[in-house]
Amino acid sequence: MLESLGLDKLTEKVYRLLLTRHDLDVDEIAQTLDVEIDQVRAALDHLAELALLRPSWDLPGGFRPVSPEAGLQTLLQQRQAELARQQQQIAQAQSTIADLIDEYANHRLGSQTSSIGTLIGMDAIQARIEELSVRARIEIVSFMSHRAHDPRALEIAKPLDLRVLGNGVAMRSVFLESARHDPSTMAYAQWLAENGAEIRTAPTLPVRMTIYDRLTALLPLEAANPRKGVVQVFDTGVLTAVLSLFETIWDAATPIGIPPPRDDAGLSPRERQLLKLLAAGFTDEGAGRQMGLSQRTVRRMMADIMEQLGARSRFEAGLRAAERGWL
Repeated sequence: MLESLGLDKLTEKVYRLLLTRHDLDVDEIAQTLDVEIDQVRAALDHLAELALLRPSWDLPGGFRPVSPEAGLQTLLQQRQAELARQQQQIAQAQSTIADLIDEYANHRLGSQTSSIGTLIGMDAIQARIEELSVRARIEIVSFMSHRAHDPRALEIAKPLDLRVLGNGVAMRSVFLESARHDPSTMAYAQWLAENGAEIRTAPTLPVRMTIYDRLTALLPLEAANPRKGVVQVFDTGVLTAVLSLFETIWDAATPIGIPPPRDDAGLSPRERQLLKLLAAGFTDEGAGRQMGLSQRTVRRMMADIMEQLGARSRFEAGLRAAERGWL
């Protein structure tokens, strides 16, 4: 599947067909693939936009496909460069939001201004979530930064989710990539997607947060303990920052129905993120906490990476990873 490079299923089918059947015209392509002519024309236009289809020299008014070696490799390199830029933006945004959380961490119950307010206790937090969800009219976006969620809490959340989606409110959520290995969380994420929400996963998430209609954000008082309390943020400047963080991570995240892609080195986004965290000085426990992984999983992943590098120690693995441009 080439959806990560911008080709939908039909466009890919047309491209594959033209690679072996250069002589087909629009009508013949439509008949071969059993689709409408307008769909074929749209697919051809899209292939031309991606530089995978060019005018034919031999057939005036005709077209020829660009070989996969030339066309797809170029698209892949562009996608990798884009992901590298996004990862840099994510790192900068994560630092910004960490500062924002520290700034508001000293606010306690009863302290409220025009731009912030604090909620302490799960009852108060849940009541505010329900209120904001019902009032939402445009969009709710969120980071679900736990690897595993209480199955009972997920079931309780479903009626409210259905009400929000039934009101025509767009819902976009990013889960930790490690949640793909938790059956309850994965089932809930897939259920959301089946009911109209857009769900993606990312190797790491800075904090759990939810933003309602781009007007109110709920952020944890303590990133490590979201149950302790949340800060309600209404300030335009802060909302702009957290929305920018969300969009940056969203763009780099992987849709729930697609396996996370591997890069040229054969590394998954999760493996590359783990290398970056360990190279930055995180312990196995700290890196696991950032990524929602157990220490056992972190060590198993590092053992696999060391095997790929042919390294006998982590120090040697670090050197070889740097030599190969992995870091």
